[in-house]
Amino acid sequence: MTNTLKNSELRVLSSICSIIDKALSLESALEEVLRILSDTLGMKRGAVILADPGTGLLSISVSHGLSPEEKRRGVYSPDEGVTGHIFQTAKPYFTRDIRKDPRFLNRTGARGSENGPVSFTGVPVLLSGRPMGVLTVDRLFGPDVCFEEDVRLLTVVATLIAQFISLNEQVEKRVEGLRRENARLKSRLTRVEDGPSLVGVSVSMGEVMRQVEKVAATRATVLLLGESGTGKTLAAHVIHELSDRKSGPFVPVNCAAIPENLLESELFGHEKGAFTGASAARAGRFEDAGGGTIFLDEIGELPLTVQGKLLRIVQEREFERLGSNATRKADVRIVAATNRDLARLAEEGRFRQDLYYRMNVFPISVPPLRERREDIPRLLNHFLAKIQRSYNRRLAFSPEALDILKDYSWPGNAREMENMVERLVILTEGGRIEAGLIRFCLGAGGAAPPGGPAVPGKEKARSLADTEREELLTALRANGWIQRQAARALGISERQMGYKVKKHGLLPRIMRERAAASEKEGRES
Repeated sequence: MTNTLKNSELRVLSSICSIIDKALSLESALEEVLRILSDTLGMKRGAVILADPGTGLLSISVSHGLSPEEKRRGVYSPDEGVTGHIFQTAKPYFTRDIRKDPRFLNRTGARGSENGPVSFTGVPVLLSGRPMGVLTVDRLFGPDVCFEEDVRLLTVVATLIAQFISLNEQVEKRVEGLRRENARLKSRLTRVEDGPSLVGVSVSMGEVMRQVEKVAATRATVLLLGESGTGKTLAAHVIHELSDRKSGPFVPVNCAAIPENLLESELFGHEKGAFTGASAARAGRFEDAGGGTIFLDEIGELPLTVQGKLLRIVQEREFERLGSNATRKADVRIVAATNRDLARLAEEGRFRQDLYYRMNVFPISVPPLRERREDIPRLLNHFLAKIQRSYNRRLAFSPEALDILKDYSWPGNAREMENMVERLVILTEGGRIEAGLIRFCLGAGGAAPPGGPAVPGKEKARSLADTEREELLTALRANGWIQRQAARALGISERQMGYKVKKHGLLPRIMRERAAASEKEGRES
């Protein structure tokens, strides 16, 4: 009989060793181990119970022969029941009949349906002498059962499980380190290629630069205010570059671009199993920005549920990953930006007042282009120099072209300007960007096509507002008066669309047209 048992043990260990290639998929590997024990030796209801480093609680991580509900109920304190006893003493435990053992809690509720006695064996999962969890199995007690051999075999299996877990932890740490290093390298590459700087000679931009230089040397939280496209992201880059954290990563996060149900995980990270699809632990953006700066763009779009966690980071530089109670330190400089009135949102209860006061320590308002027109020629030439390098060309604006662009309102600010300059570089056939091409790109009525004769710029520039309004109406009409679709057709953002609609007073017209379309649809149906 002993030889038969030893042969079975060898088959079990050989089968477990054959799944080492699955070790990086920890859950699948452990499930396979428990299945092998069940199929080969009749060890039923196997479970690997691991300690949560944050709470210290022991919970079933992987099981075989337990329903999802039974597995969920398997949570123990380190000083509770047989599981806690094995974990604390780091010694194996065996009972011939669980029905007669007062330490046995049956927390899962899985036992009790058998007619005869059921034995239980549990061994600690140890790594370098440190308990990580517990491996347990049940089996129907019979004459063939030798608990000493069960304990011996399970101790070897537990050692292999500990190595699987250790390997996964090392790989996860390595992956997190590589992700952070990748973020640092991308940040440095961007800085080398673009060299962030604030362009402008106006008094207002001079004041912005003065404030940026003053606050960059501190660790204060900075709130950048201003319309979309004014250069808030660039200002955040400059603050980072002028700080003592410039060798660390610069991690931008657009709070409005991440779905609300993913935002908390994206910012703070999550543990394995924290939600459906969380197959592995993952660091969040605050961890990625460790030693550097995190830039929270569109912070006014943060849901209230996430604002509370952000407040704690701002105040205490501490947070927890989703699905964990382990507190982590956030070694980051926080720079935020918004184009919304946070003070009003706070009064209306849509933004936490305590968070607003914490974020508003050092506000910097970045003015729109229409309030600093003396900066427009310099910005245009800055973008032209940057873009023409990408296209390997040498171009210049004609004086008439510059006049038209200086008189344009630039509702999309610097972002719209950069897009416009790139379009001009692509379309220009000679060495100069002429006024006729400018009017063509802006859609002015009667404008000459590219390469056509230029018309004096000032006269045409005065009609740009009317032209813009007609373009908006045409796009809205073609897209069923739906602003989102019209914005996409025009190649502008929804926020820019909203600004243009408001500027030209088109909202009443849009509402009337949509109501009329809805009424017509109702009659036809």
